[in-house]
Amino acid sequence: RVEDGDLKRVAKATGATIQTSTNGIFEGVLGTCANFEEKQVGDERFNLFTGCPNSLTTTMILRGGSEQFIAESERSIHDSLMVVKRSLKSKAVVAGGGAIEMEVAKYLKEHALTIEGKGQLVVNAFARALEIVPRQLCDNAGFDSNDILSSLRRKHTQDENGTWYGVDIENGDIMDTFVAGVWEPSDNKSNSLASASEAACVILSIDETVINPRSQDPGAANGMMGGGMGGQGPGLSNTMAGAMDAVNAQKGGSRSGNLGNGVSYLKGRGGG
Repeated sequence: RVEDGDLKRVAKATGATIQTSTNGIFEGVLGTCANFEEKQVGDERFNLFTGCPNSLTTTMILRGGSEQFIAESERSIHDSLMVVKRSLKSKAVVAGGGAIEMEVAKYLKEHALTIEGKGQLVVNAFARALEIVPRQLCDNAGFDSNDILSSLRRKHTQDENGTWYGVDIENGDIMDTFVAGVWEPSDNKSNSLASASEAACVILSIDETVINPRSQDPGAANGMMGGGMGGQGPGLSNTMAGAMDAVNAQKGGSRSGNLGNGVSYLKGRGGG
């Protein structure tokens, strides 16, 4: 059977209407295309529809030497398509290459000077965290991140036209990434900043982690579950009961005592 997604794409490209039955088919539900052919690509055979009246759908066939290579190529293409889709939806873009992070960091550092108290440290820490993005771009490209970040700070601080300057990963320098066509959807950048702030607040709100230590005696939990501590009841492990009987014999039938370091017992009066 043909997958539902393939049916919808073919119907959209050819102008056809999907039918659930072969009865009552008329010309109005049929689609058209200039050429239809079946081709062998690798181990699979594909049906190719070319010259469709509504060329809004396209099928890309990825070929590679290994499954890992194909999977990585598929993820890269998917990410590229999603970025374009998000850009069209948001209808606004900002410069990439760490340019927007450096500009926001510069503004936060200037704003921190107007804050009194410990809040200034928080704003400065947030600004330093934003600079990790261009620093990581430099490290991934194999360049010295300290030199490039120093140039970016000077450009964004001293030059009024340095707002869109980011990392040039091709030449190991800085450039106007907006002019170079390195863009990012503004909605993505806003969501990233908001999500990072919320995640940091959640982590900071956790002030203590409580861990219940595991008992060193494997039978201690079973012994505590018993209804009484007398004799060798059903809730008392054999190891614990034998140790208690040995201690009782030494102490003349004492109803309480210590079995070892950190382990004590108390026998009820119904225990004999």
